[in-house]
Amino acid sequence: LHKDWLYPWRKVADDLKTSDLLFINLESPLIKNCPIIHGGFKFCGDERAIAGLDYAGVNVANLANNHLTNFGPAGTNETQILLAKHGIGMSGLGLYEIRDIRGVKFAFLGFNGVGTHIDRAELKREIDLVRPKADVVVVAFHWGKEYELLPVAGPGIAPDNPREIGHLAIDDGADLVIGNHPHWVQPVEIYKDHLITYAHGNFIFDQMWSQETREGMVGRYTFYGTRLVRVDFRPVVIDGYAQPRWLDETTGEGKAIIDRVAKASAQLAGS
Repeated sequence: LHKDWLYPWRKVADDLKTSDLLFINLESPLIKNCPIIHGGFKFCGDERAIAGLDYAGVNVANLANNHLTNFGPAGTNETQILLAKHGIGMSGLGLYEIRDIRGVKFAFLGFNGVGTHIDRAELKREIDLVRPKADVVVVAFHWGKEYELLPVAGPGIAPDNPREIGHLAIDDGADLVIGNHPHWVQPVEIYKDHLITYAHGNFIFDQMWSQETREGMVGRYTFYGTRLVRVDFRPVVIDGYAQPRWLDETTGEGKAIIDRVAKASAQLAGS
């Protein structure tokens, strides 16, 4: 459409590059012969889209979701080879990544709970595996019912209760839990002094048919040593089916997004 592989990132990349590490949810295989698909929910992206990830400074990509494997083992393998070639680490599908940031080792894990149950034994096994190797363990989940403000299970599609799984991950040794899949922003919760962000909303996605699905937020998680000391959520709105732009969180639409998250967080805390 725009004949520009960097188009989705152009209004946000400069700020994203200022982070020490950029962790994304990659919800599409990137393959050489991605066909044009009309309708349905089988996703892929052209391998040349990797230029956008490079441009934005992506360091680690979570692969544990319900679309990365849409083109089978061959598409998944092709994507993993491409990411590795570009120096992008991967989490999920049995993979984990450890990165040293200013002397602090961060481990990234990923688990998909859409179209399947999250394997609780595997969750504990992988956390136990990386815990001795890392100072901070970050676990990303793909979970919950779509188009809901609060984290709930989606019977038959996303069968696990996100809140239960998030708590379990922290009980098993995770330091930070971040979630996606609902396509709406959702609340945050402090559980046993650890943060759970249930859903960040959309970022680069083509759901232009509602205001909520055009909105999202980018989490900036600031650590002092091994301790999470600050979190800032920067709201975005998507234009042109694929291009997020920053919103001012203190006024207008941006403030409305953050206020919605705050209200939902208070509601969750009281439940």
